[in-house]
Amino acid sequence: MKLLNQVQEYLFNTLWEIDPQSLSPWPRRGIGALRITYLIVRDLLAGELNLRAMSLVYTTLLALVPLLAVSFSVLKGFGVHNQLEPILLNMLSPLGERGAEVTDQIIGFVENVKAGVLGSVGLVLLLYTVISLTQKVERSFNYTWQVSESRSMARRFSDYFSVILIGPLLMFAAITLTATVSSSTLYTNLEQAAFIGWLLKSFNQLLPYLLVILAFTFIYVLVPNTRVRVRSALVGASVAGFLWQTVGWGFAELVSSSPSAIAIYSAFATLFLFIIWLYISWLILLVGASIAFYYQYPERRWRESVQLRLSNRLKEKLALTTMVAIGRRYYQQQLEWTLPELAKSLNIVEQSLQPIMDRLVESQLLIRTEHDPPRYVPGRPPKQIDLQAIIGSIREADENLIINLGRLPPDPQVDRVFDDYQQAAEQQLSQTTLHSLISQDKAEPPAV
Repeated sequence: MKLLNQVQEYLFNTLWEIDPQSLSPWPRRGIGALRITYLIVRDLLAGELNLRAMSLVYTTLLALVPLLAVSFSVLKGFGVHNQLEPILLNMLSPLGERGAEVTDQIIGFVENVKAGVLGSVGLVLLLYTVISLTQKVERSFNYTWQVSESRSMARRFSDYFSVILIGPLLMFAAITLTATVSSSTLYTNLEQAAFIGWLLKSFNQLLPYLLVILAFTFIYVLVPNTRVRVRSALVGASVAGFLWQTVGWGFAELVSSSPSAIAIYSAFATLFLFIIWLYISWLILLVGASIAFYYQYPERRWRESVQLRLSNRLKEKLALTTMVAIGRRYYQQQLEWTLPELAKSLNIVEQSLQPIMDRLVESQLLIRTEHDPPRYVPGRPPKQIDLQAIIGSIREADENLIINLGRLPPDPQVDRVFDDYQQAAEQQLSQTTLHSLISQDKAEPPAV
């Protein structure tokens, strides 16, 4: 009991009181790893990752055959469509003998999907199902990266189909390369040597882990709608890949050693095991994404789960500061701000800045470009934007026909004070434009 109390005291208090910057590199990495582990467990206990994993299981069941049908068509165009079955068998190996049964069923469904039989409407529905799966995957990864903005429709089609079309080719290339090297004469001769043979045998045992880690790294870099550093993605993918392979081995052992428990579900046993493994796989993938996020942003490692909410005055000042920063670049004819760049320069997290930017775009004070990632420019010349328009857009956010000032019961005293305050503020702010605010810099902005 005493040891348990000491562990709890360290995890909940001591671990978060240490300044990592005061430590040497390896102890600092150790503290970082412990903090990330604590945060992952906290997020899992909160339940949101579990809910998203379960949601992805449902979507996967609906979209799996259409997704594989598209991949099958791509591989068939290169004459290597027969490689789809070994890939599926490898992914479902934790199901044991039932993995082969599921693979046969899925391959049978995929081979029956023919464009001529589907027709134009059926083909559109097939593609829509595939896009809906990838979109839900993106939203789940955006959640782990605390990104509220999804891709535009054009980027969805281009990015998603890049994954759907290129992904199978990369997997086939990796498997083919591995098979070619393993069957080469040089490789066979090297296996006969004592030490080198042991190294090659060890490499063959590690190869499945390496292929999974590379695949997860590719997913972590490409899917979230934010810039993910390769190093961060690799860290998350290494943990997730190790968990996926290890848990898969344990799951296979459990299935093979529990025939009586499986017999209870009778004909539903295969489907039941398949759903469980899908859930475990998605959960591990999301955990790896969370690890990559906390690794990339050590400043987000908070002991308590914090709901980031801005005060009204902070929202107003943030809107003014944002418009001034964007206006300066507009006058200086520099490259426009992106959301991550702007958030970093203002020392605020993207999650808090995003609603402010969305509101300014809705009020047509800003324009969001179609770049990747989107950039922001003034919606009209700064000389035509007064500060009242900026503050007013933020103050009136979320008002609608159901919730507005007109629905409040009249009170003469309150109304008089509020109107005086409103008029004084509007009179002061409407006399100053964004241009005049920027022109107070040392360098006068040029006329545009």
